[in-house]
Amino acid sequence: MLASHYHPIVAIATAPGRGAVGILRISGQQLAPIIAAICGRALLPRQATYLPFQDAQSKVIDQGLALYFPAPHSYTGEDVLELQAHGGPVVLQLLLARCLEAGAALNPATGLAWMPGLRVARPGEFTERAFLNDKIDLAQAEGIADLIDASTEAAARSAARSMAGEFSRAVNTLLEQLIHLRMLVEATLDFPEEDIDFLQQADAQGQLQRLQQTLASVLQKATQGAILREGIKVVIAGQPNAGKSSLLNALAGAELAIVTPVAGTTRDKVSQLIQIDGVPLHVVDTAGLREAQDEVEKIGVERAWTEIKSADAVLFLHDLTRQQTSENRPEAIDYIAADARIAKTLAQKLPKNTPIIDVWNKADLASPSSLSRPVGGVLISAKTGIGLPSLRQQLLQLVGWQAAPEGVFMARERHLDALHRVREQLLAAHRQLHSSRPALDLLAEDLRQAQLHLSDITGVFTSDDLLGEIFSRFCIGK
Repeated sequence: MLASHYHPIVAIATAPGRGAVGILRISGQQLAPIIAAICGRALLPRQATYLPFQDAQSKVIDQGLALYFPAPHSYTGEDVLELQAHGGPVVLQLLLARCLEAGAALNPATGLAWMPGLRVARPGEFTERAFLNDKIDLAQAEGIADLIDASTEAAARSAARSMAGEFSRAVNTLLEQLIHLRMLVEATLDFPEEDIDFLQQADAQGQLQRLQQTLASVLQKATQGAILREGIKVVIAGQPNAGKSSLLNALAGAELAIVTPVAGTTRDKVSQLIQIDGVPLHVVDTAGLREAQDEVEKIGVERAWTEIKSADAVLFLHDLTRQQTSENRPEAIDYIAADARIAKTLAQKLPKNTPIIDVWNKADLASPSSLSRPVGGVLISAKTGIGLPSLRQQLLQLVGWQAAPEGVFMARERHLDALHRVREQLLAAHRQLHSSRPALDLLAEDLRQAQLHLSDITGVFTSDDLLGEIFSRFCIGK
């Protein structure tokens, strides 16, 4: 443990601004002198005490509740003092200054000369100490941050499951199965002279198959959890006046973008976070794709392509009313040709696995012949709502979302990466075990590597750099 982890720490745990209650939290070893300085008395463990908070001259700063949680029965595993005061910024800053003053006064007279002075906590340091003191594992710690950041109810419930340890328990179940299989392989390596075929009698192939099946289930839930956490970036693209802004407004259920008959109204991106079945969607309306007529519109079109290239899915919007070809509508030929050019450019610029949904808009205004011909994609009217439910469901399906089964837990990109690496190692082990002459040393190494990748999820083997990256993204006071 780093030297800085021995410092007692303090932080305001509630969000900035005014509120009915503001909370200040201290964690460290042997906080009795600080408690006496601020509260004027000792506190009973885990009991809320209403009392005045005092400054250095014993004058009252505020009155509120003080709670003391002695180690190891606290959130961080250290002594924890929590002060609940009125939620005014000035009051909380006065309390924070008083805590730092009392913490700095620790000296030989207190018998705690060895103890470093109190300092302000870094972002996430309380949760980091909970992890370092084995109160939670790394996946649970990340679940806490994800619960705070959740943007939908489904995401919050998923994060709560991770925080409660469901993801960790699933990983630990995999680890137990993996370690048991490793034991059999290692035993075969250690005792090659034995007549007993350890692997065959212990059904090593069956164990590996069951391990792969369990991993597939965990990976499926983790993938769903990652979608809930990260959300999906959906970009609406198409020619001017295809109805892109109307579609954004329809999906969001609010008038977010300006809608006019004038081509080129949207000059810059308009973004909105919405949800479909609890899945967060970052929907981006972009400028119409065409040869721009002025400098401002050119910049808008360039930004549109930038957004499109980073999308998880693209809604390519077509105007059905401008697809109707006849002797009186020769401009439709130009419109269809322009759509074809955009489709070709999308295919060139987008990653191959990025789904493109062809959305045929203005079904309420189109001729019957346009509606009856096979157009593919989804037929909608952004104005009346025709086809929008179907569009929403197809969008979720194409990005990999399934109806959320019970027990989906929150997961991050690093978790998915680790699970995919485990799957690769188990596939390599499967090939070794089913070969005519298994190389048991290579099989053992495949299983060992799989165990390391799994352990990285819960933080058993984790670099300090990764810990710093994870906890630095927490809010201060957590």
